[in-house]
Amino acid sequence: MRLFEFWLQHQTEFLNAIVRHLALVLAASGVAVAVGVPLGVFAFRRPKLGSPLIGLANIVQTVPSLAMFGFLIPLPVIGGIGAKAALIVLILYALLPVMRTTVSGLKAVDPAVREAGLAMGMTDWQLLWQVELPLARPAILAGVRVATVVGVGTATIAAAIGAGGLGEYIFRGVASVDSIVILAGAVPAALLALLADVTLGALERWLTPGRKRNATGSVALLLGASGVALLLLVGGLLWSDRSGDRIVIGSKDFTEQVILGELLAQTIERTTALKPLRKFNLGDTLVCETAMRAGDLDAYVEYTGTALTAVFKQPVLLDSEEVTRRVAASYAATGRTMLPDLGFNNTYVILVRGEDARRLGLQTISQAAQYAPTWRAGFGSAFLDREDGYRGLVRTYGLQFREAPLTMNLSLTYRALADKQVDLISGDATNGLIAKLDLSVLADDRHYFPPYHAVPVVRNEVLARHPELRVAWLRLAGKVTETEMRQMNYEADVERRDVPQIVQAFFHRHPETLQ
Repeated sequence: MRLFEFWLQHQTEFLNAIVRHLALVLAASGVAVAVGVPLGVFAFRRPKLGSPLIGLANIVQTVPSLAMFGFLIPLPVIGGIGAKAALIVLILYALLPVMRTTVSGLKAVDPAVREAGLAMGMTDWQLLWQVELPLARPAILAGVRVATVVGVGTATIAAAIGAGGLGEYIFRGVASVDSIVILAGAVPAALLALLADVTLGALERWLTPGRKRNATGSVALLLGASGVALLLLVGGLLWSDRSGDRIVIGSKDFTEQVILGELLAQTIERTTALKPLRKFNLGDTLVCETAMRAGDLDAYVEYTGTALTAVFKQPVLLDSEEVTRRVAASYAATGRTMLPDLGFNNTYVILVRGEDARRLGLQTISQAAQYAPTWRAGFGSAFLDREDGYRGLVRTYGLQFREAPLTMNLSLTYRALADKQVDLISGDATNGLIAKLDLSVLADDRHYFPPYHAVPVVRNEVLARHPELRVAWLRLAGKVTETEMRQMNYEADVERRDVPQIVQAFFHRHPETLQ
């Protein structure tokens, strides 16, 4: 019941997500057929040259889809964020089943049929078009069916690079640990996959040899439909994904970042004539940073400590003013401006269950170190890799755990701790799940973690073109306190309020930011 209520409350957004998801899959499948069938024919007719093509397609299939999306982001022309990179990945994954089934279908044609066609004086082209492809049609359709169904699932991951679709709900639900939001994207995605399978299966049966259908015409229909999908690719998705003169606002893939991205976007809408283009839930720091350097992202909110160590690879510093100075200079050297901080410091914190903290009397990380050898730890992948993350924490506090820490999505670590799957995690100081799940923050008594002040980062080119943006966003400086940020996170993660409504309420509390 709650799931249907969610869909009804977000019906416009939900329908747009379905249309976007379908467009991605149809365009990718259509292009895969238009390219894959000719490549399959080539691989069949020229085995020595075709085998490497099939092998290359096999290699592409072994690369995890999320890694493939990440690999494309920094590449010029074909990369970046949005529909373009997503379509390329979906097309690459769809090519193998189409190519392979085309080759298999052509190999299954009885040699006697070919010989009969040649004896009748058919050219190679006539033999291919009028005999071989029609007979191979069922196998080709089976490949299209597999490619389309797989594409529906893979397209959900494309939301991680701002391509939209039903995956946005899944990532949003994971970030807020909300099963209803996850199901809001997962259920229709599964239904779309089943619908695609049933529809293409029926088409496959309808076009089976033996039925009185025009064989050549059905192959032409298949390729013609692929051409239509190709037009959809060129005239629809890529056009709608163009930013034009809109300001592209991004965020990482957790609740606070989405709220801050919405804060920047609504500030534009409320104080200027410009139109923001939201590209939220883009993944970790590396994704946003790479997209910004490539010019696909105009602004997002970063944290000074993260920028210092993860973006610019500088040593960890504890002096807040020095960190701010160095990070601002580093951004300036890369053609970007770091605006004044929004008013809060979202530093890393070490968390344990509240019941454990009360039972053992734990208040600091040093006190927890004596129990760590019997505990399991779980951390986000970024925390494990960063200079100011796991390795330095272990050295500073002499922490030892009973086994290597589990690596998981940052948002899932909170639930894993509450469910006793792990005993200690790292988290964000302003996360609303801390109160919801009765988690306890351990004091950083050895002052290990550097400052993480939230700061908007903007490309200089955008500020030069639209100086009113600087004026608008400067009004936000110092207005978001740690208490207020924690409350907004709580409203999103615990009270399940929509992020745009949360940000609207912020502006009602702070009308001076709009003047």
